[in-house]
Amino acid sequence: VDDDDDDDDENSSIATLAIGGVEAFAPSSPIAGTTTKTKTKTKTKTTTSHGMMVPEVAEVLSSTPVSSLFDIGMTTASNLVAPAATESSFSSSSTTELLSFADQGQNLAGIFFQSSLLPYLAYLYFIGFRGNRLPDLANFGLQFVLLFVASTIPSGIISKATYGVTLANCDWLHGGAELLLTIANVLLVLGLKDATTNGSSSSSSSAADGEDDNNKNKLLNIGRTVALGSFAVFVGACILGPNLFQAHTPFLAGIGDLGASYTDLPFVTHSDPENALSIPTWIIHYSSVLEFIVAMRLVWDFSKATGNETWKGLTWGMLPLHASGICACTYHLFYNNMQLLVTMQAGFTALGNLTCAIAAYRIARSNGWTFLNEVNPFQPSDTSARGLVVDQTAALPLLLVKEEGKKKSESNLATFGKIAAGTLVLSYATKYGELGIDTFFAPNEPLAVAIVLGIPALTSAYYFNQSGQLNLPSFFGKNNNNNNNNSGGLSMADIKKYGISGTIAYVVTELVFWAVAFPVASAALYQTTGHWPDVIHDTGDRTTVFGFILAGANVARLLVPVRLGAALALAPWVEDNVLSQMDPQQPEQ
Repeated sequence: VDDDDDDDDENSSIATLAIGGVEAFAPSSPIAGTTTKTKTKTKTKTTTSHGMMVPEVAEVLSSTPVSSLFDIGMTTASNLVAPAATESSFSSSSTTELLSFADQGQNLAGIFFQSSLLPYLAYLYFIGFRGNRLPDLANFGLQFVLLFVASTIPSGIISKATYGVTLANCDWLHGGAELLLTIANVLLVLGLKDATTNGSSSSSSSAADGEDDNNKNKLLNIGRTVALGSFAVFVGACILGPNLFQAHTPFLAGIGDLGASYTDLPFVTHSDPENALSIPTWIIHYSSVLEFIVAMRLVWDFSKATGNETWKGLTWGMLPLHASGICACTYHLFYNNMQLLVTMQAGFTALGNLTCAIAAYRIARSNGWTFLNEVNPFQPSDTSARGLVVDQTAALPLLLVKEEGKKKSESNLATFGKIAAGTLVLSYATKYGELGIDTFFAPNEPLAVAIVLGIPALTSAYYFNQSGQLNLPSFFGKNNNNNNNNSGGLSMADIKKYGISGTIAYVVTELVFWAVAFPVASAALYQTTGHWPDVIHDTGDRTTVFGFILAGANVARLLVPVRLGAALALAPWVEDNVLSQMDPQQPEQ
């Protein structure tokens, strides 16, 4: 859920073509192509603006082929996740390289971006099928993502042509565009939460139900007004902003930033790079991620509200988009200095749009969608038996969904209060906490990949646990399945049946994991950097090794049944070869 951009040689535009709450945006092809360092004999005309050399827009456009200008409209949307080709990630350059808008159709990120549009449109079509009973507000939120994508085109052009930087490095434009995605996620969460906690029926006839419908329509109208109004304000900012702001002017005037006082923090060892995200922009990013996570849970609960388990497939389909959002935040964590993450985000977005489209198709099919009845332009009549059944399904009321152990469902205020609290903590911890860690000031692909894959892996484990396919009591707490005793999953109770031998076997398997983790992490660092880690004196190596181990631990969480099975298999051997040697009388007893 998120637009970003920056790297050194390519300009990848990003377009969020998914419910990018979690920041699902679609990194896309570079703004128009590979960034080329001009080695012309003639000097490029530039204009000095507050210490920055900015190529004249006319000079750039006049040297741009018409076909390349067309590409701008197709690929600039991914300017959000593109490399910063015209400025250093950590300091302003006194001169800028003239970037030509070149065709990036064959760029991998660009290919992923372009291929993600049709699946997202298919996703919108199938998920909006009337038989699915998707709330109108949530449906509008998904559609509003397209306006977010559209907004990245002019903002990407402005950041390049006016400032000579990519959109991820132009904070006021970057935050403004990402705000539209956050609004889309808020609408999605509000629509789904209202449906699962209050229920609804499009065939309401009572006075109470009629009043409830009026409230829903009022909420829908407010949501549309706020969303479209925000888009209009952003368009106005794109028109007036270049004359008012500089490239690194912080979004919303940087409200909440600590300013120069951050240097007084005891752990800070680095200066804040000028292309670092401001606190408001970090808040926008993290809120998108957290809202998307909440939306995934609400989609899961919507299966209970509709009595249709097929909805759970959409939660699984949203996982790649979740990973795409994590990619975006990780990209900014490394100060927009890693092209690998741009390509990964584009790939996850394309994959996520496809999996969501497939999941939405399955939902629509389960609710009566057929090609002959819904798409066929030559239907013999306006009504059909199947069409009547679909209309009846669409009119069914939604069931109330309550969390186990709670008498009342959580209010919207409580839900968004938690999101706000988590967003603030993550934003400040990221912006100022990383200033004390050397690792984030240079590309570190292994650590970045570990973060991008590790967090979605934990999310996957959670939903495996919810579906009864895994039992992870030690990590996720109480299992919410009602059939825990009959599910056949392994748990610590099975280990305890073996008494002391089971406990020892479990401890041994855990020690083996951690004993192997450090050498494996060290070897991975050696393979990627060419030197063995110095965890005693080098903070960068220490952080990297810890990141590898953390990623391994996250993946290992998915293998808890295997680890428990290994402990159970080892328990008899411990009984025969360890405990029996310690107490020769034990077999007789």
